[in-house]
Amino acid sequence: MPTTFRIAVAQLNFLVGDIAGNTQIILNSIHKAKQASVDLLIFPELALSGYPPEDLVLRKDFKKKIQRALKNIQEKASDIAILLGYPDYSPDGIYNAASLIKDKKILYTYHKQYLPNYGVFDERRYFKPGNSNGLFKIKDLNIGLLICEDLWYSQPSCLLKEKGAQLLVCINASPFDYTKAKQRLKITNDRIKETNLPLLYIHGVGGQDDLVFDGGSQAFDAKGHLVAEAGFFKETLWLVDLKLNSSVHFIPQTLSSKPLINEAIYKALVLAVRDYVNKNHFPGVIIGLSGGIDSALVLAIAVDALGKDRIQAIFLPSRFTSKLSHDIAQALTKKLGVQFNTLSIEPSFSAFLTTLGFDAKLPPKGLTIENIQARCRAVLLMALSNQSGNLLLNCTNKSELAVGYGTLYGDMTGGFAVLKDVSKTRVYELAIYRNLDGIFPDELLTRSPTAELAENQKDEDTLPPYTQLDPILELYVEQDKSVADIIKAGFAKEIVQQVVSLVIKNEYKRRQLAPGPKITPRAFGRERRYPITSGFLL
Repeated sequence: MPTTFRIAVAQLNFLVGDIAGNTQIILNSIHKAKQASVDLLIFPELALSGYPPEDLVLRKDFKKKIQRALKNIQEKASDIAILLGYPDYSPDGIYNAASLIKDKKILYTYHKQYLPNYGVFDERRYFKPGNSNGLFKIKDLNIGLLICEDLWYSQPSCLLKEKGAQLLVCINASPFDYTKAKQRLKITNDRIKETNLPLLYIHGVGGQDDLVFDGGSQAFDAKGHLVAEAGFFKETLWLVDLKLNSSVHFIPQTLSSKPLINEAIYKALVLAVRDYVNKNHFPGVIIGLSGGIDSALVLAIAVDALGKDRIQAIFLPSRFTSKLSHDIAQALTKKLGVQFNTLSIEPSFSAFLTTLGFDAKLPPKGLTIENIQARCRAVLLMALSNQSGNLLLNCTNKSELAVGYGTLYGDMTGGFAVLKDVSKTRVYELAIYRNLDGIFPDELLTRSPTAELAENQKDEDTLPPYTQLDPILELYVEQDKSVADIIKAGFAKEIVQQVVSLVIKNEYKRRQLAPGPKITPRAFGRERRYPITSGFLL
């Protein structure tokens, strides 16, 4: 007669450094899991500290809080087994660990063996690699435990199979990018093919600075078929049942459809904004509306993340601002129910021109005059941010950031850069995805991109068309292709050289933009790290 084994997966939102708050989430989960007659409650990687804790783990006071919290959790872990991820401090170093806690005792502790040290990861800076196997037993079930990167290598899983594991469980903190779900699926299937074991993939959810964790906890049978899932971009205490007889089988659940790429990216951006604003205790946000696609998309994301009542939308026209921009901004805020405020930059712009000795009515043309306007807007927006306590959201996209098409201390000002890792081409795709309810005026989606800092100005006056620029940036920034390789791919030599030269020259600007959510495999910042001062040119 087969027996049933019930697991609860805590796909929840943990805050880095909030040991007390994370402990309360854990204790609440224990209480709910007991009510659901759970045999094993599993938390994501480093749930107690939050991920990534970075240099916090090196602090003695942080260590004390972790150890006190761990004892508190042990006391409450009666009549249930829990598997908890946390930093384990030992005399020989710190480990990325997970412990099996039952009957108020730590029965077993596993230390992560493979420590990632690439891209956004710096785990070797903080942790020592473990060398023990992760096999433990609950009731009649032998469980093989892996922590995140361990899953990406064959040896840990195969060794667990040899030791007698009947089920693989992997707890994770794996930051989102739009390719990651496909990568995870391939890796889990590789391990299942090697071991012929069912696998449970556990993940958290939430935004943490420039990282987003998308949930997506999943259960796979011994043939690699997905049989149950917790869903993406949502918190849940997910219950999954297994039948134990001669082999171990997950009881299938109804599967939901996976979000397509642009849907997943949009939800990641919404989650990132919500958590950055709320976890840092900002009452709301300010957005400078231009009548262009970037600020319109940021406004829509902010409304979806925070609600219309927590948003200040400010339109800051100059002598070069068109009536079309005004009408688009006004129509958009009306659709979204956001209060529309206008604050002209003309008085401050004229004052700067006078101070600099220019004719306020007929100033010379050029970059200086354009940048003064952008900086006038920044001063006013930051003053409103100071006055209200609201966070100024920056609207710079990845294409602009790559080539330096933005004004330092002007339109690059802000506390969180929502589109920092979103190309201009992707901005339009996301706007079309979000426009299912018709919030964006038709003119917004069809007008030529323009900064409106000079008469009849268009982005293409300075840059190649985005249909050429973004593919070149994809090859150079995302794929590290050389100029020669990009030219061989079919792009004009002079355009490629122009774009690459702009990317190289503007590293100093990229360093000064606010953090923003990572949604690609090669985000500026933690992922792509280049020197500002460099002799490596074309």
